Amino acid sequence: MFLDTSVVNLALPRMAEELPSTLVAPLEAQSYVTGGYFVTLSALLIVAGALTDRYGRRRVFALGLAGFAVTSLLCGLAPTMEWLIAFRVLQGAAGAFVVPGSLSIITANFEGEEQGRAFGLWAGASALTTLLGPFVGGLLVSTVSWRAVFFLNLPFLALASYATVRYVAESRDERATGRIDWLGSVTVVVAVAGLAFGTIRGMQAGWGSPEAVVALVVGAAATVALPVLMLRSADPLVPPGLFRSRNFTVTNLSTFVIYGALYVGFTFLGLFLIGTLGYDEPAAGVALLPGDVFLALLSTRFGRLGSRYGPRLFMAVGPALMAAGLLLLVRVPATSDPWVLGGGGSLLPPAGYLVDLLPGLVLFGLGLAVMVAPLTTALMTSVPEANAGVASAVNNAISRVGSPLVTAVIFVVVVSGFYGAIAERVPEADVGSASFRRQVAPLNPPASGVDPRVAEAATEASTDAFHLAMPVAAGLLAAGAAINGVGIRNPRPAMAEAPEERRVSMAPARGCVTCDTPVGAEATGSTGAGGRPARPPTG
Repeated sequence: MFLDTSVVNLALPRMAEELPSTLVAPLEAQSYVTGGYFVTLSALLIVAGALTDRYGRRRVFALGLAGFAVTSLLCGLAPTMEWLIAFRVLQGAAGAFVVPGSLSIITANFEGEEQGRAFGLWAGASALTTLLGPFVGGLLVSTVSWRAVFFLNLPFLALASYATVRYVAESRDERATGRIDWLGSVTVVVAVAGLAFGTIRGMQAGWGSPEAVVALVVGAAATVALPVLMLRSADPLVPPGLFRSRNFTVTNLSTFVIYGALYVGFTFLGLFLIGTLGYDEPAAGVALLPGDVFLALLSTRFGRLGSRYGPRLFMAVGPALMAAGLLLLVRVPATSDPWVLGGGGSLLPPAGYLVDLLPGLVLFGLGLAVMVAPLTTALMTSVPEANAGVASAVNNAISRVGSPLVTAVIFVVVVSGFYGAIAERVPEADVGSASFRRQVAPLNPPASGVDPRVAEAATEASTDAFHLAMPVAAGLLAAGAAINGVGIRNPRPAMAEAPEERRVSMAPARGCVTCDTPVGAEATGSTGAGGRPARPPTG
């Protein structure tokens, strides 16, 4: 799925050129290809996570993989842009049943340091596919066809399906009653879809757009109603008791802040490199590799260290390093040497990249590697194994919806500052008109034919906007580091006990949905059902 996302984005212009479209304009259609996938993926995550716990993680994960394969094939065969959009919506729905299953399967099958190592491998593999995606996608689009980016999924999905069925043991919430909270399910879908669609539409069509306003209001209302429904339901989709776990609540709060900052950082940095400094797309992709390289190479090591020593230190130090890296990027001037790989450009990075950008990107990438696997470990060990699927889904939904929401708020501030800076430099420019804003946009190159003074002012204003966005994102990361440092509790080390003490019942107290410590296992290393070591309580 990570590979699919990165390669599809590269193929969007070619899709718009080759596919006929009668209902939507080409540029708008491209946004629907990505937005439709994002909305359904985000909207169904929590429902899919709950079904994963209830009906079996291997079963639901395998069905999700099969659905993703079928919809990938349909996307590759789409005859028109409208059909492609429809198939992408279905592909996002199938993907929602894959995401929570992967982490919950790891939680159910590994313990201790090996679990941390497994989470590290998961993060590293995700980074590796993201790393290879732009290269592989660009190669396929230029030499074969944009359709090949969807067919590329099929062999990987076939291999994953075989491994799941052949090697993964089934696990589920044995306490599930079989009842499904349909009202809660619909409310979750409306809440997440409304916020996701409203944010995307607002950034595309303006925050006064009726569609954006209605979607955001409906999504916000459903979000407010959701806790009330969870508390009143006899068998809620998301057990309210999950949030009694300190580490679960703190991790989700920091996820909202940290991943919002990540989204801001990568979005503004990519636009700044291409639109302001003059990097071409391949060079921008290569320039941003340090983060993925560190994540791919070091995630496993930090995952094991996080399990051995507790996740708190890593969850605090990682975002702090990332914040320092973004602050270093404030030094980048508008005159930094551009890096061009295509059209006879040099393969070697220019001095501007090595001096202005690389130090900050290295520090940022190192912090990312330090944080990701321990954060995942803290999340998945903060709740009972029975709720692993829905816990993973809640966190994924928060990261996916929170990121564009945070970006949208910051973008409003940046846009205002951008046009204000141009008005100061070129007073006669009509910066409020729609025609001017179509020609001159933040962090994008001005359209051809724009007054040279306006073009120069736009470059300087874009640099100012970038210099404003990076400290804001760094501040969010610092806040995330503080939240983790103060809020996260490391597991207490297991105490030695007599053999008869290990035979304590692991049945949770009646009515206790998410007890961190099973009844009778306080401060012990009690074994659970099937002889599986109990997860140590959070301290």
